[in-house]
Amino acid sequence: MSSLALINEFLGQPPNASEHGYQIDHIIEFAHWFMGALFVGWSAFFVFVLIRFRRSRHPKADHAGVKSGISTHLEFSVVLIEAVLLIGFAIPLWAKRVNEFPPTQDAILVHVVGQQFNWTFHMPGPDGQFGRRDIDLVTNSNPLGIDPNDPAGKDDIVVLGELHVPVNRSVIIELSSKDVIHNFCLPHMRIAADAIPGSLIPMWFKPIKAGTYEVVCGQLCGLGHYGMKGTVVVDEPAEYQNWLKERAELAGTQNAPAPAQPPAGAPKNENPAAKPEQKPAQPAPTPSGD
Repeated sequence: MSSLALINEFLGQPPNASEHGYQIDHIIEFAHWFMGALFVGWSAFFVFVLIRFRRSRHPKADHAGVKSGISTHLEFSVVLIEAVLLIGFAIPLWAKRVNEFPPTQDAILVHVVGQQFNWTFHMPGPDGQFGRRDIDLVTNSNPLGIDPNDPAGKDDIVVLGELHVPVNRSVIIELSSKDVIHNFCLPHMRIAADAIPGSLIPMWFKPIKAGTYEVVCGQLCGLGHYGMKGTVVVDEPAEYQNWLKERAELAGTQNAPAPAQPPAGAPKNENPAAKPEQKPAQPAPTPSGD
């Protein structure tokens, strides 16, 4: 980290852990230094004006004002620098982030669903396909409403609060919400986007450092907003594959069909081997009339 970037660290910005994060850090550090220079400059000018135009020196107000054009030139310079920062740096970087997504065949695709007050992560299983979701199927045990009759959803991985991704591989997130507007904010990866009910908001990042990183909600969403947090764990490839295998096995156990139950009122079939076969009783022989 350069000495100029120390201002970001001083102001509490966490270390960058994504491939594109350094670009955002450069813009932020430039904006911080520029705002600092403006603060010092305008403060000095304010003190100068207080002394230069104090009452003891100018007992009678002069309504003609300052005749020098230096203030106009300063204001124009500030506007010009801000325009260059916005048009030359911020907008192109934003356009690149929203228009140039990595190829889906090489990326990890994750559906992230926010609700008061947690994050649910949905990933396809080994078949690479997401199961169909239906809001009418949402229950406490099926928070995303995955259709149990859809073969594509049998191996889907649904995790509450903790997502694992591999290092040095792009991750594409499709963001949505079940109730109100949330904001999926991953500060270490320098990404954030609103989760809006009824919409899928795409976003992506590429982690370059293994570790555990906090997800927070950046949008006031209710009384429990402060506790709406999650975790993104960036694993080495081998560790990520072990996690995938573990979650896939767990998903297969959770999605296994329940044994068929007989309809209400139907006779229960018993295992014939459990009890000896019972033959009807034979009538006792009657005494002979001879």
